[in-house]
Amino acid sequence: MESSKETGCQAPEGPILCINNCGFFGSPATMNMCSKCHKDMVLKQQQAKLAATSIENIVNGNGSGGATSSNQKDPVLADAFNTKPDSPKQPLVMAPETKAKTAGPNRCATCRKRVGLTGFDCKCGNLFCSVHRYSDKHDCPYDYRTAGQDAIAKANPLVKADKLNKI
Repeated sequence: MESSKETGCQAPEGPILCINNCGFFGSPATMNMCSKCHKDMVLKQQQAKLAATSIENIVNGNGSGGATSSNQKDPVLADAFNTKPDSPKQPLVMAPETKAKTAGPNRCATCRKRVGLTGFDCKCGNLFCSVHRYSDKHDCPYDYRTAGQDAIAKANPLVKADKLNKI
């Protein structure tokens, strides 16, 4: 008891509950929040700071009247725009929009028949019905021979023993 008076530190009398009333215990190191609430608060602050700086940079970058050439690559705008040197800047398609397009009925890439859950994914990246699932039935551009050779080469590395010195 005397050592706490000398250092000026006081031990808490009991456990401290999280200030967000989530039911867990907090600590003074995390501003009397539990670890989850503190992590969420820090994440929200970082997202708000990132959003504010990106909006500010976009506004300042576009405020020059479009005098920048399409060959220049702006590191801030690289995420928001597709920067190809031969084409004007186009907004990228966001992930939720692509999900909506693929959420429709699954169809065979050859005959456009609805396949539902029974479709077959090919290594060429397309979806096919049971008739067109084989590579010779849909003119598959995937090179199975080269892929097989590469797989065998990786699975069986060349092992050479050191030559023995002749006496």
